[in-house]
Amino acid sequence: MLDSHPDLSIPAETGFVPDARRILAAGMADGREAFFRIVTLSPAWSGFHLESEEFDTALAAIEPFDLGEGVRAFYRLCAARLGKPRWGDRTPAYGAHLDAIQSVLPEARFIQVIRDGRDAALSVTGLWFAPDGEIEALAADWRARILKTRMLAKGCAHYLEVRYERLITDPPAELRRVCEFIDLPYDSNMERFHERQDPESRPPDPSGVERWKRDMGADMRRRFEAVAGDLLAELGYGTGGDAPARPGRRLSSFFRQRRLTRESPSDP
Repeated sequence: MLDSHPDLSIPAETGFVPDARRILAAGMADGREAFFRIVTLSPAWSGFHLESEEFDTALAAIEPFDLGEGVRAFYRLCAARLGKPRWGDRTPAYGAHLDAIQSVLPEARFIQVIRDGRDAALSVTGLWFAPDGEIEALAADWRARILKTRMLAKGCAHYLEVRYERLITDPPAELRRVCEFIDLPYDSNMERFHERQDPESRPPDPSGVERWKRDMGADMRRRFEAVAGDLLAELGYGTGGDAPARPGRRLSSFFRQRRLTRESPSDP
């Protein structure tokens, strides 16, 4: 959705920022060369549609070399390829590395998208990247990811939680909230993001919200809730056959939206 905004570029998942920070912190003699290799040898490199020579040239202009500036140079190249002035990232695994990323990019804005764990479990069951397939493992993974990100977010200057359900059922309202958070003018192209790949495509189907009520058996539901029912309740999703509370109603004040001022036009 955000990548469909005319001013914002979100490339393919990256994954290399925490690795780069760790490797360079270990005292690599040539940080510039090490970072170049980390990025260009990553499995995702071909998906960025960049030339290694232009990336090398951009890094060579950073003197003395600084990892933060190197990371910014990479994202700027991705955005410039599409003629866009702003950039971001959409790597889910970064939720476990907010502290590392903020140390490299202090201006970064972090957005965690949360979905009812039962629907999330149904959506990944059988996929290669899912936990071992047992519903208890899926529940534990969903719970741990959210709690780890929230814990790290306490040390972050810019953090926002977004509900998947709201993005699907009321995209304009939730996208306006996101745009305010990242200081980006609202653009209705974000609501039509699905048309970029295929003009005949349809927007996300709202029937996927609370799919668990239709497609998750009672035993599987009880097993999921035995592991993660506490977080489901805190998030207001409800458990069992109870009508779910309005999502987000019970969140603490820390997780309420805050108005933040962008520091510069190049902020992600």
